[in-house]
Amino acid sequence: MAYITGVFLLVLCVAMVVRYGPAGDPTMSHIVSPIHGWFYVIYLVATGMLVYQRNWKPSWAVLIALAGTIPFASFVAERFVVTKARETQRVR
Repeated sequence: MAYITGVFLLVLCVAMVVRYGPAGDPTMSHIVSPIHGWFYVIYLVATGMLVYQRNWKPSWAVLIALAGTIPFASFVAERFVVTKARETQRVR
């Protein structure tokens, strides 16, 4: 989910440049914004489930959740989560 959310966040950034840039066309942002929003909601649910299942600190949940709002941060968070999960116990 982190990769999907991150990719759509980058596409959304491009859409905002197209919308508020010289082109001034809001069509792309009207399509991409709700898609990214729903993927982010799923990302939040997945984050909550992961933190609950692994008994991780709540502060990690907040940091992982915030990573979905910063371009490229979700990719870093994904690597952190996979590494941490492999350290603590076997990934299913």
